[in-house]
Amino acid sequence: MEQKFNDATPQRKQDHLLDAVLVSINIAAFTDQLKQEQPWKESDRNSITVFKTDGMRIVLIGLHAGAEMAKHTAGGYISVQVLEGQIKFTTDDKSLELSKGQMLALHPGIPHSVLAVQETIFLLTLATTMAGKE
Repeated sequence: MEQKFNDATPQRKQDHLLDAVLVSINIAAFTDQLKQEQPWKESDRNSITVFKTDGMRIVLIGLHAGAEMAKHTAGGYISVQVLEGQIKFTTDDKSLELSKGQMLALHPGIPHSVLAVQETIFLLTLATTMAGKE
């Protein structure tokens, strides 16, 4: 298997491994990095993709208190795991508040929004159908 890296940019000075047979992900280090980058300092959010392969993506997302991810849908199953803070996760049928150590799972295509009740860091995992398979 070919290893895949996220290429360095002016924002992110070093490459990081996105896909390989085995990928070690240091959440604490990525959280520190997320909080030191300009988007975090200058806007209401920042994110870092920590793993990406056919059929699955894991993204570390940080939201300042009051930041909202407006209603949208995902093209696959998602899980949301709160690592720090508190969010309000809302679908057309239900609203949940999740705090550190809590998580949820959601089926594809369900409209939802996310509101940071407090400054929050969470892991979003998106699992999609692999190309050519259903």
